Amino acid sequence: MLTKVFGSAVFGVEATTVTVEVNVDKGIGYHLVGLPDNAIKESNYRIAAALQNNGYKIPGKKITINMAPADLRKEGSAYDLTLAVGILTASGQIQSKNLEKYVIMGELSLDGSLQPITGSLPIAIKAKAEGFSGFILPKDNAKEAAIVDGLEVYGVETITEVIDFFDKGSPMEQTIIDTRAEFYKSLDFPEFDFSDVKGQESIKRCMEIAAAGGHNIILIGPPGAGKTMLAKRLPSILPPMTLHEALETTKIHSVVGKIKNMGLMSQRPFRSPHHTISDVALVGGGAYPQPGEISLSHNGVLFLDELPEFKRGVLEVMRQPLEDREVTISRARFTVTYPSSFMLVASMNPSPSGYFNDPDAPVTSSPSEMQRYLGKISGPLLDRIDIHIEVTPVPFEKLSEDRKGEGSVAIRKRVTAARELQTQRFDKLENVHYNAQMNTKQIRQYCRLDESSKQLLKNAMERLNLSARAYDRILKVARTIADLENTEALNGNHIAEAIQYRSLDREGWLG
Repeated sequence: MLTKVFGSAVFGVEATTVTVEVNVDKGIGYHLVGLPDNAIKESNYRIAAALQNNGYKIPGKKITINMAPADLRKEGSAYDLTLAVGILTASGQIQSKNLEKYVIMGELSLDGSLQPITGSLPIAIKAKAEGFSGFILPKDNAKEAAIVDGLEVYGVETITEVIDFFDKGSPMEQTIIDTRAEFYKSLDFPEFDFSDVKGQESIKRCMEIAAAGGHNIILIGPPGAGKTMLAKRLPSILPPMTLHEALETTKIHSVVGKIKNMGLMSQRPFRSPHHTISDVALVGGGAYPQPGEISLSHNGVLFLDELPEFKRGVLEVMRQPLEDREVTISRARFTVTYPSSFMLVASMNPSPSGYFNDPDAPVTSSPSEMQRYLGKISGPLLDRIDIHIEVTPVPFEKLSEDRKGEGSVAIRKRVTAARELQTQRFDKLENVHYNAQMNTKQIRQYCRLDESSKQLLKNAMERLNLSARAYDRILKVARTIADLENTEALNGNHIAEAIQYRSLDREGWLG
């Protein structure tokens, strides 16, 4: 007897429906075809034990299973439940007339309980698009899949619940989530708040500008100055994610199995990889390409602490995704594209000892040591960082103050208002949504200077010995400062403030 059951395979952040055809015939043997990997080939041992422990069995006949399309590589243990239901139906142990209405996925334990799977959100989106009425999957993944409206999602704990549902018509509990209510619930309670930061008003201002214009930023300062603490609080002042951004971000995290029992992500991601990370772990890849850290920080913040300690090759592979806001991983048989539109926040000590031009410092570095240390960061990478700011340690008087600083929610209101201005300005441009994404042509169009501002910028570039690459960056940052003030025209004050945020371009830092 021939039976068809439906599962799904995830490639990149998209899913493809897989038809599992099970045929039970005279003879002996178990044949699994359709490019399964080792985890799927081993499934017959898990399925046999799970069925045995729940009063069913794999029939002692010739079982042929085809996973179509047969030329598409299938991987992972999530097909256990699909295969088990197919075998039971094809061998006549259970009766079912509704199998074709459901996508069924889940990894079986030997006692018949179900383990969570990865990629359930892309699978649910595809199931709805292809007209399936329901999706049966492990309970741990049900919230994530239930984000998709118009699809019945059933989270189950054991294989017997699935068997009883199809064979005896026993009801299963449908998982229903009010996506919008879940999404807006946790927006006003950030875990890390700027009100906890003592002093550092100029750095907070700089962070606000970076958040408002989506600018990449690098913090330079000695150990203990608060670089990491400030970076961790940046997501709390970024504008709230739109539902579309939240869905996109949740899909990527779903593919790597980081969404268990969470549902839709409402907070922007903050990723902080260790400096020993490999280039594949950062940009994504592997035999079956998985998203890397830059894709997991899509629509959020990627924080690289101690930037010069990262291997130079790792930093260089980040240059193209920073520009294109997506990363394409090519293999001989297929190509996968992951989105990677993130804000880069980096921090570094100014020298190997951590102190720069400080007469009271316990250790100082020679100019040649400093040059070698700073030379680890290439010019083209620095070229993609708009704001460089020096962070100085907070004096004791500020640390011991009881007064709290301005909270993240208040700062975020100003940032969101500035972003809305930019959204209106770039409404007709396809790939530009905020100031940091402007190219040279758009900078000339939206960052016009009056004569006095031009003269100020000219004097600054000559006196501070700023490089040509700093010119466009200063204009972009000045445009954001003007947006925070809700002013259309750029003036000298905006330019003067933007010039301060180019520390690494000055002579004496990088030659």
